Amino acid sequence: MNKEKLFLITGVSSGLGRAFASAALSAGHLVVGTLRDENARKNFESEKPGYAKGIVLDVTDFDAIDPAVDEIERTIGPISVLVNNAGYGHEGVIEESPLTELRRQFEVNVFGAVAVMKAVLPFMRERRAGHIINVTSMGGYITMPGIGYYCGSKFALEAISETLSKEVKEFGIRVSAIAPGQFRTDWAGRSMIRTDRTISDYDQLMDPVRKARQDKSGKQPGDPAKAAQVLLQIIDAPNPPTHLLLGDDALKFVREKLQSLNSEFDRWENVTRSTDFA
Repeated sequence: MNKEKLFLITGVSSGLGRAFASAALSAGHLVVGTLRDENARKNFESEKPGYAKGIVLDVTDFDAIDPAVDEIERTIGPISVLVNNAGYGHEGVIEESPLTELRRQFEVNVFGAVAVMKAVLPFMRERRAGHIINVTSMGGYITMPGIGYYCGSKFALEAISETLSKEVKEFGIRVSAIAPGQFRTDWAGRSMIRTDRTISDYDQLMDPVRKARQDKSGKQPGDPAKAAQVLLQIIDAPNPPTHLLLGDDALKFVREKLQSLNSEFDRWENVTRSTDFA
């Protein structure tokens, strides 16, 4: 068994977060998981008493994050691995979706993740060791109609992760953004927030998209347990990836996006080059 590590994983009540936590516990690691209520906390701790520790924490309660991390470091031990998993999906046409939904999407998926990173960084920097893993999405590379707010948040987290990896590399801290494709979780089911449809001009585009997304919930190709094993693999890798796609669909769609971008850049290369001083 690998040397025991202490994981802090946000959002462990279900889905990928719970799979990550279960795999780490099965491998003999300690896991502190954040959850939204007391019943979920008790349920999580019962999975492996003495190794699973739950804390009730909303990642958008920014004032509570630093004290929570301080308490973990003081009473449980040094955090070796942070997995920023807490997040959700918003579905809605941009014109129809209120700005309050955009703000909430970024507060959870971006600001919450950054707040937790900022809380653990002083400890990891002092120890010159640690691994931060941010769960993004193939939606951090590609876009699809109806999830513009979600994709925007994941594009942001990809960029922040990459930047942070460059800032802390010399401190022995590694940063990885893992971008799942479609995994068999509740992301597109009960966990998704959907804005009501109000503008008929979008019916032809959005009605089939929304129905297909709902119909596919629970039938996605990705296996959360296999994703969790990949997480354990990269924390032990001597040179872990800064960006890692998970799933055949993610690889296919992102490669197609990159090829499309390169083709467009090539078509407009002369215009691009025309803007510099002669």
